[in-house]
Amino acid sequence: MRPIILILVDGMRPDALPLCGNKYAAEFTKNSLSFLDAQTVMPSLTLPCHMSLFHSVPPQRHGTVTNIYTPQPRPVKGLFEILNEAKIKCASFYNWEELRDLSRPGTLVYSEYQKLELDRDPDMRLTESALQYIKKEEPGFVFLYLGATDITGHTYGWMGKEYLAAVSRAWDCIQVVQKENPEAVIMVTADHGGHDFMHGADCPEDMTIPILISGAPSSKSQTSEVNILDIAPAVTHLFNLEPDPGWRGHNLFA
Repeated sequence: MRPIILILVDGMRPDALPLCGNKYAAEFTKNSLSFLDAQTVMPSLTLPCHMSLFHSVPPQRHGTVTNIYTPQPRPVKGLFEILNEAKIKCASFYNWEELRDLSRPGTLVYSEYQKLELDRDPDMRLTESALQYIKKEEPGFVFLYLGATDITGHTYGWMGKEYLAAVSRAWDCIQVVQKENPEAVIMVTADHGGHDFMHGADCPEDMTIPILISGAPSSKSQTSEVNILDIAPAVTHLFNLEPDPGWRGHNLFA
């Protein structure tokens, strides 16, 4: 069973990939299963989008509709729980502390938070720490969250030179991850896009995200409507596991 590394670049718009000037981004997109017009959920805010990604239900179902976590009134199992029940070692690396609530206690074998400071190349520092752990412990599933792109968008504006440079640096991290883990399935996505200095609206700039999968079989899906809710079912499929019955996303490989 091949390990899976899910890398999320916060606030990365798919139209930034060809504009950021990173040759590896273009190469990865060309050689992967690519959905460049996938949609996220409303509100297109970081924590609601992440909760929807990991629980495969919209915010109105899991209950977190702002960047403040709200316990689920009627809990649906998350991806980490499904994998943990199958004895798959899961680890999470992130530089936005609110993501600690994505997993329930006992479902991760390792979790690491690093404070995000733009002047210290935070995404690469976190990536290097994740790679050290992966090499030593060989987990089956790793979530790596890179937050500098979103902070740069809020500070300098989406699609400006600073933002595109941050997207390129995120792809430098992704390149290192794939180089060090050639046997792994690498999934790359975003939680939302952005416009001007913000996100959270239902405009295409905020709602459209990329979903790229390298090292997995080709999709047999006939649908043209791919959503962030589909990522968790795709992961369980690759591990030959059944999704939670309450999940709303569909299997991209079915």
